Amino acid sequence: MNNSVGNAGRLLWAGLRALLVLTLVCGVLYPLALTGVARLALPGKADGSEIKDGTGRVVGSALVGQTYNLPKKNPDDAGEAAVPDLRWFQPRPSNGLGSNSVNTRYAIILSGATNRSGDNADLIRWVKDAKAAVVKDNSTADFKVRPEDVPAEAVTSSGSGLDPHISPEYAKLQVHRVAERNHLTVAQVDKLVADHTDARILGFIGEPRVNVLRLNIALRELTQG
Repeated sequence: MNNSVGNAGRLLWAGLRALLVLTLVCGVLYPLALTGVARLALPGKADGSEIKDGTGRVVGSALVGQTYNLPKKNPDDAGEAAVPDLRWFQPRPSNGLGSNSVNTRYAIILSGATNRSGDNADLIRWVKDAKAAVVKDNSTADFKVRPEDVPAEAVTSSGSGLDPHISPEYAKLQVHRVAERNHLTVAQVDKLVADHTDARILGFIGEPRVNVLRLNIALRELTQG
């Protein structure tokens, strides 16, 4: 009996020591070392890929999209539909699922895909409504958007629902509207898009893309300059 109790005690003490050592190594020393190396080698990415405006104020992350909407008439009304502020370049829709609800505001806590099939009635309705809105919002007196010119990412969300990028084609589709709303020339805004279009990584990975937040920061600086 005494031997059994002694053996059990030794096993428990050995397990406790292993737990304490592994907690210290894996839960404290390893994360600190990894963070230290990252801060030295890639300080920008280690800090969350922060984006700053012209004043040096952090306004977001290069990895997470944002919405650009008009202020709500009633800020306390959660059911009030968001209205896009058409002075700014608009991101792709953010209909990722999380916690069994639809993420329409790029809320990081709600990230995920819609997981709806191509013939799902809700998805079809979302796409049709989004395409109609893109055509209507981006058509101006001297530029008419055709439904067939609307790119896929203008009417669908990304897998995470948080994608900060749009294609150069979608950015260019918005140029006339942005120019008109901000009293700029089309050439000025078109140059902004060209200057903020990132090429494929290493020349062959991925697709050309435009970070909407960086583009809108440049737009703000142009309009205030």
